[in-house]
Amino acid sequence: MKRIIVLILMLGFMVLFLAAGHHHDHFSDLTVKETRTVKKDLEFGKGTQPRTFEIDNVFGSTSVKGYSGDTVKLTAQKTIRARTKQTLQKAKDEVTLDISSEDNCICIYVDGPFRSDDCKINWNLKDLGYIVQYDFEVKVPRNTGLSLKTINGGDIDVTGINGDFNIRNVNGKIRILGIAGSGKAHTVNGKVETVFTKNPGSDCSFHTINGNLEVTFLPKLSADFKLKTFNGKIYSDFPPIYLPPSLTKGERKKGKYVYKSSRFQGIRIGSPGGPTIKMDTLNGNIILSKGE
Repeated sequence: MKRIIVLILMLGFMVLFLAAGHHHDHFSDLTVKETRTVKKDLEFGKGTQPRTFEIDNVFGSTSVKGYSGDTVKLTAQKTIRARTKQTLQKAKDEVTLDISSEDNCICIYVDGPFRSDDCKINWNLKDLGYIVQYDFEVKVPRNTGLSLKTINGGDIDVTGINGDFNIRNVNGKIRILGIAGSGKAHTVNGKVETVFTKNPGSDCSFHTINGNLEVTFLPKLSADFKLKTFNGKIYSDFPPIYLPPSLTKGERKKGKYVYKSSRFQGIRIGSPGGPTIKMDTLNGNIILSKGE
């Protein structure tokens, strides 16, 4: 049975992020469909920088597994849904899968008219008459850092990686099972689950709006935590030491300095001097589990 650290339960408030998710409702008339699969073996450069693998996707899921080889084995399933055969061909012409390699980084980038000049997303997609989804399955060398992004249409799964991570989703879950590194895992609508095979040595951040945050650490954990949930509870397998709330930078008002407390609950697990781990959800629980 897990120990309850803090109960933060406030009823009557719910935020749902729907700006991106509702766009799927506009695609019900896209009845023309084509699917093809692309497979590639990719090699890292000979540079001295740590290996990094990146995927910047828009629609679709991503699964990355670490293995003992030296190359990246990429499988990408491309699914086009279009209103007509003409718009299907338009999708083929306009949406590209760009692959580049520089400074020991392999980068996968889904490009198309839905990207603005600053690489942000233009959500007025109905005018295109199509949607293109890429679902990735990738095997990478275990000692590889990851930067993975998607927005709609799938989860992000990572297994067996000994590297740092920066993982972002919007409408989907994030699962990181067997990681020996540090980093960020942020989504909006979905659970974030992480299992460390080595306790992180640097700061980490886990965030969602609608979903639980569950992170499993090894027993000899030393870290400071900043925890916040609005509609949920905080649980821990580790005995906590409560820390005083941190204060924001003071503002001078009427001749006095006014300091505001952050809304995060601070706790320390283990010894001082460890990394800071920030976990923040709005509608969900925070769970700190002890692995083996």
